[in-house]
Amino acid sequence: MPKHYRLPGKKKEGNAAKYMTRSQAVKYLQVSLSVFRQLCIHKGVFPREPKKKVKGNHHTYYHIKDILFLKHEPLLETLREIRVHEKKVKKAESKKNRNLAERLERHKPDYSLDRLVKERYPTFVDALRDLDDCLSMVHLFAALPAVEREHIEVDRIHKCRRLSHEWQAYISRTHKLRKTFISVKGIYYQAEVQGQIVTWLTPHALQQVLPSDVDYKIMLTFLKFYETQLELVNYKLYQSINVKYPPILDPRLEALAADLYGLTRYLDASARASLVESIDVRPSGSDQNEEQQEGTKLEEPELRLAQLQHNLSSSEPGSLMRLVDDVREEDEDDEETKECRNFFKGMKFFLSREVPRESLLFVIPAFGGMISWEGEGAPFPESDSSITHQIVDRPTQKRMFLSREYVQPQWIYDCINFRVILPTDEYLVGRVAPPHLSPFVDNEEEGHVPEYAETIKRLQAAARKEVLPLPGAGEDDLGDPQNLQGIIDRAEEIEAAEKKRKMAILQKQYLDELKMELESCQYHDHSDTSKLKDAEGPDAEDSLPNLKQIAEDAENMSKVLISRKKRKLLEAMEIGKDRKKAHIKLLKERKKKIDEAEKSG
Repeated sequence: MPKHYRLPGKKKEGNAAKYMTRSQAVKYLQVSLSVFRQLCIHKGVFPREPKKKVKGNHHTYYHIKDILFLKHEPLLETLREIRVHEKKVKKAESKKNRNLAERLERHKPDYSLDRLVKERYPTFVDALRDLDDCLSMVHLFAALPAVEREHIEVDRIHKCRRLSHEWQAYISRTHKLRKTFISVKGIYYQAEVQGQIVTWLTPHALQQVLPSDVDYKIMLTFLKFYETQLELVNYKLYQSINVKYPPILDPRLEALAADLYGLTRYLDASARASLVESIDVRPSGSDQNEEQQEGTKLEEPELRLAQLQHNLSSSEPGSLMRLVDDVREEDEDDEETKECRNFFKGMKFFLSREVPRESLLFVIPAFGGMISWEGEGAPFPESDSSITHQIVDRPTQKRMFLSREYVQPQWIYDCINFRVILPTDEYLVGRVAPPHLSPFVDNEEEGHVPEYAETIKRLQAAARKEVLPLPGAGEDDLGDPQNLQGIIDRAEEIEAAEKKRKMAILQKQYLDELKMELESCQYHDHSDTSKLKDAEGPDAEDSLPNLKQIAEDAENMSKVLISRKKRKLLEAMEIGKDRKKAHIKLLKERKKKIDEAEKSG
């Protein structure tokens, strides 16, 4: 009998014992396919790819340990109860027993995913590290319309908007935003929270069309888990800055669809209240008892709203968006956070009605700027003389104030990405804006540096005072964007002179090498060569032809301008041509030898 012979019906071994197909798993757990998908999504169980697929390539395989892991999950029993409850409701509706159906709907079993989030992410850093997909999904559903046939409810949309605004309010309040980029898909953001880089995508504020080839049930299952995860993350982040969660919004701002601005007000009020409470001296015992008796008469929401209205005075326009810098000491933040906090410091922006308001309400306060908009609930009106920039996205602007600059929204994002206040000449109303460069792309690694990127590098060098000012200009002129043109021209002259010097060195080196080659190829003796050199004079080196070097420089320049992938393809084509030429030369030599042999024979 062979060593590895196994009788039929015995215990399985190898991949047959380690993996099972999806149909086998559904049959083993005694659930439907939809319940099995929900369970796998919530528990984080994904299909596997075994080395040898026993049942064939057209099956989906799961590890046997994952299925046993699902078998002992308490959520499985809850999902079975929900399935049974749905059958009872359906049966009552078919019998036209509305009272029983309504009573069953009120007592529908539900489940919470807090334990599963804690199980999948044991530490808070793990939850932050896996927050990219969560934020993108929540922001996507926050922009979708409520569709009853796809089971996308209004309450679900409102909850996603609330969670997304809470996250953005924290990032804006703590100045943790680092990069942003506007693309065709939407707006990309990148923030650094507790040492973890978080990147997410927000769709544009346009009318969304739901495609018919998408399974929204699976997306809603993912969304249920992501809502719980983001809610727990927001809770921990708000607790870290001593702000109560969930926040209480101003009903007036909430009715005006200014949720993000209302959350910013709440964060400022809560931070200021915590600062006052830490400074105030604790009252005596009798005063404490009186205050406790009076406090019992007010409910918690009314107390928080009263505190909000007390801390934010409506008489002072700038008080609504003022950030409380005394809450957290500046020594606790890193250098990049301090730079972001003071980037737009002292600037006041006004948004026209055609610009993306929610995005700019999130971005500008994250970098220390004060902002207002056109409409009700704005902190200061358009006629305020202290406004420095007005964001406009229209071909022409009829009424203009001389005390401010009118720029396109791209100016804000470009300034943020490159950490320099760019000149506004290229971003004025009616002009074609320069290319919007992505901060997520490394130009050096790609092998191509755009022309506008070189201009921004010179502006960054000027902002860091790496280029001295022109004669007659002071050091204060370096910080003025309008006076940077002369500095840019001087930087270009210095760069051109450096290139000319390097080309002269390379040309002299080439002439020396050509001279040595000519000397080695001469058939005359050394004395005749020296006489010839003396007769020609010192200007002979300059009169040597330079055509070969010019051709090589042109070829190298053409290779530098193309991308790395195309350059490698070009080199492969050249190698193929050289091999083909060598093969043809070899065939010609062989034919020549054969002809010579035939003639001699």
